[in-house]
Amino acid sequence: MKQFTVHTGTGVPLRRGNVDTDQIIPVRFLTHSSRTGHADALFADWRDDPSFVLNRPEHRGATILVAGTEFGTGSSREYAVWALQDYGFRCVIAPRFGDIFRENALMNGLLALVLPAAVVERLWDLVEDDPRVPITVDLERLRVRCAGVDEPFSLDEEIRARLLSGLDPVMETLGHHEEISDYERRRRPTLPTTTALLDGPLPA
Repeated sequence: MKQFTVHTGTGVPLRRGNVDTDQIIPVRFLTHSSRTGHADALFADWRDDPSFVLNRPEHRGATILVAGTEFGTGSSREYAVWALQDYGFRCVIAPRFGDIFRENALMNGLLALVLPAAVVERLWDLVEDDPRVPITVDLERLRVRCAGVDEPFSLDEEIRARLLSGLDPVMETLGHHEEISDYERRRRPTLPTTTALLDGPLPA
């Protein structure tokens, strides 16, 4: 999982609320289990419209999606997170998220960040006035900054620590491989055992 500390990028103003996971990536594109290869399917049913915000050249290369409330409701498909990441987004900002989508996002290293609706409106205005205006998401100091906006945000400390270190839950667990191996050695021999864990350094 890619480490997230302080990220500065440009934004895409998605002025739509109640965007569910089938709108993020329609079900017909869920044909393989790879985490990559989904960028072209992101918002596929809207991308035929040349005026759709993701099609506008001024937003090419943006890495922060500023969305409306109730983003990511609907089914729990992890593909929705993968498609956003594969497109290049590191962070999604919205007033409220679907709970399962936000949990999936944070576990996969996509920062799903809750800000008040008035702040989201201000970010939309700023990005529409100047698509190249930089937005800084500072996970170390828990603040979002953009052209006069300096807004604090909160995040569960355990999740924040995992994002800062770049560890997904599996890699975080493997960081305790010595304790796990010691526990396995002390278990009754009649109980099932796990396979040997990593002997060398954890993979990057």
